[in-house]
Amino acid sequence: MTKVGIVGVTGYTGMELVRIILGHPEMDLVYATSRKWDGQPLQDALPVFEGRTDLKISLLDPSEAARKTELVFLCLPHSEAMDTAAELVGLGIRVVDLSADFRIRDAAVYEKWYGPHSQPQLLPDAVYGLPEINRDRIPETSLVAVPGCYPTSVILGFFPLAQSGLLNPASVIADSKSGVSGAGKEPRAGLHFPEVEGNFSAYNIAGVHRHTCEMEQELTVLSGEAVRVTFSPHLIPVSRGILSTLYADPLKAVTAEELVDLFRERYSSEPFIRIRSCADPLPSIKEVRGTNRCVIAPRVDRRTGRIVVISCIDNLVKGASGQAIQCSNLMLGLPETLGLEHLPLHP
Repeated sequence: MTKVGIVGVTGYTGMELVRIILGHPEMDLVYATSRKWDGQPLQDALPVFEGRTDLKISLLDPSEAARKTELVFLCLPHSEAMDTAAELVGLGIRVVDLSADFRIRDAAVYEKWYGPHSQPQLLPDAVYGLPEINRDRIPETSLVAVPGCYPTSVILGFFPLAQSGLLNPASVIADSKSGVSGAGKEPRAGLHFPEVEGNFSAYNIAGVHRHTCEMEQELTVLSGEAVRVTFSPHLIPVSRGILSTLYADPLKAVTAEELVDLFRERYSSEPFIRIRSCADPLPSIKEVRGTNRCVIAPRVDRRTGRIVVISCIDNLVKGASGQAIQCSNLMLGLPETLGLEHLPLHP
């Protein structure tokens, strides 16, 4: 049984980690932190877990975390995680970071999108935590950078195209719709129920969303050419889930059947990827809700020849906490699917 901790336990990603870890047969949650709930029982801060844990929340103390745990999940805001990660890694603790602080390999690029980086020396050793791409590297590192929720849906949807040489790097478009939990738990005026309910809105378009650089970084590595992504995120009036519609002009003609075969071949051994054939229904967010699955439907527009891919995930599970558990299973030498074989919450 591996003793684990969660730093920032009361946010949505921290809550989702608690839900998964309490049902994980090889993880024991022994440490949890929150500034607001210091000294309080975890089940008081998160009543949904009443009767499942007697753990008390504390303030973050890296030395105490190192004494009590073998692996720590960081659920801190961007720029706040980096120093804590460095201290914990220095104390011999394996770290799975859910912020963006170690996702971007180039410190100058990180600083352009997020601000100053105080621990650039750790960037070469951090592994981008998308197991479908970096499965062999994740067990070897002490620091995993869990991908963003939008990039997870987009990169998995484009990966077979980039790897096969079909992806035209100049015609990459990602149109994504996310549930409100993707914006975090901190109250904001535009996220209040009266603003979101019955509404559908775009935000941070025209190349200003921070996840754009993350998508471009990984797709460039996969394709071997500089990829530029036109990314348009949208907010939809549901609590969780992401559906991305991806567009690309292929570098050579491809039929719909060939495209499905390509995706199925690439993802044939992936436990959490589901590929929909042309005869199957298109994915919807309710069928991934509460799961670590990514459901993908590759299609070809018969009129234009353009590739259209639907990629669907739960932003809090495969887009965050579930993927963090998937990575930690690999780091600990456990079966990758352990604790993650949940069925969808439907309807």
